[in-house]
Amino acid sequence: MKLFVINESFNSEARVAVSPEIVKKLSIGGCEVFFESGAGNASGFTDNDYICNGAVISVKRDFSECDVVFAVNPLAAVDISSLKAGAIVISIQEPFNHPGNLESFAKNEITSFALDLIPRTSRAQYMDILSSQASLAGYKAVIEAAHILNRSLPLTMTTAGTIPAAKVLIIGAGVAGLQAIATARRLGAIVSAFDVRSAAKEQVESLGAKFVEVEHVEGNDGVYAKEMSDEYRMAQESKLRMVIPQQDIIITTAQIPGKRAPVILKADMVSTMKRNSVIIDLASKSGGNCELTENGKIIEKDGVKICAFDNILNLIPHDASRLFAKNVYAFFELLTQNMVKEPDISKIDDEIIVGTLMTHGGKITNERLRR
Repeated sequence: MKLFVINESFNSEARVAVSPEIVKKLSIGGCEVFFESGAGNASGFTDNDYICNGAVISVKRDFSECDVVFAVNPLAAVDISSLKAGAIVISIQEPFNHPGNLESFAKNEITSFALDLIPRTSRAQYMDILSSQASLAGYKAVIEAAHILNRSLPLTMTTAGTIPAAKVLIIGAGVAGLQAIATARRLGAIVSAFDVRSAAKEQVESLGAKFVEVEHVEGNDGVYAKEMSDEYRMAQESKLRMVIPQQDIIITTAQIPGKRAPVILKADMVSTMKRNSVIIDLASKSGGNCELTENGKIIEKDGVKICAFDNILNLIPHDASRLFAKNVYAFFELLTQNMVKEPDISKIDDEIIVGTLMTHGGKITNERLRR
C-alpha cells in the first residue's frame, strides 16, 4: 500500500500529519510511505529524519498513484481532483465548512474520512485528534496570555511588598478549558471557570478552580455544549458581568460543532475589564466567543488586548504533530484491520469507521452530512 503525506506549510500550517516514529511503524507494517519534501520542517522534523525511518521523499506533490493520503487540514480542490478513483483520504475535513470538498470526493469516487468526526467514546480515545490538539491549545493559550500580560501570575512575597496573584477566568471547561485551568493553576494564578454543562463543575473543582455557577436550571450534560435558551443566556450574561471586571486574563474555548461559536463576551463587557488585561479567544476560527474578536489578529480595545491566533497550534507544532500522528496511526491501524475482514469499506460496521466515513464509491455515506 502506497501512502502519501503532504507538505502543508504553504497554507500557514506548521504541523505535519505523520511523524518519523510513525513512518517507522508504517514501514514495518509493509506500507510504502512517500513524503512531500519539507513536510516536517516547521515541526522540527527534517527530510532525513523521515528517510532514516523508511520514507521516500518526493520533490513534488504527486499522489496520483497513491492509495492513501494523510493530511492535517482539508485538501484543496486541485488536490482532490488529482487523486485516483478509489484513493483514501484521512484528515481533518471540517465538512460543515467545506461542503464543496464533500461533493468533489463523491464525484471523483474518493473514500474520505473526517478525523474531526471521530465519536467521543472511550474506545476512540487513542484516535481523538480533537482532544489531543485541544489539550495543547489550552496549555499554549495560558502561556501566551502570561507572556502578553504585563504582570506576574503567582502570589509573590518580597521585602519590597507582596504582589497578589493574577486572576484567570476560563470560559468553556472542555478538554482545552480543563488544560488551561491546570496550566494557570500551576503558574500560581487564582482560577475560576464557567461552562454551560453542570457536569463540568466537579471537573473544574477537582483541578482547584472555582466554578462560576449560573442560578438557572437547564439540562446540558452531554459531551459537547449545545445552544441554550434565551432565559439561560440572560442569566449567564448577568453572572459573567459580575465576574469579568475582576479578571486579569480570560481564555474562551466555547464552541458548538458545526455552528458558529456563541458570543459570550460582548463589547460593553470587555470595556469593564481592567486596563492591560488579556483575552485569548480560542474559538476565533468559528466566529469567536468575544464580540470584538478578529481572527488571526491581536487588537486592543479599551486597554484590553484581545488575541485571536489563526492557529495557536502553530506555536507548538512539534508536540502537536507528534500527538496528531499517533491519533492518525491508531485510526489507520483500526481501518486496515477491518479492511482485512471486509474489503468493502461501506460494509464495515465498526462505529468509529462508520462515524468518520464521509464518502465512498461515489456517494456521501455519512448520515450527518446528507442533505
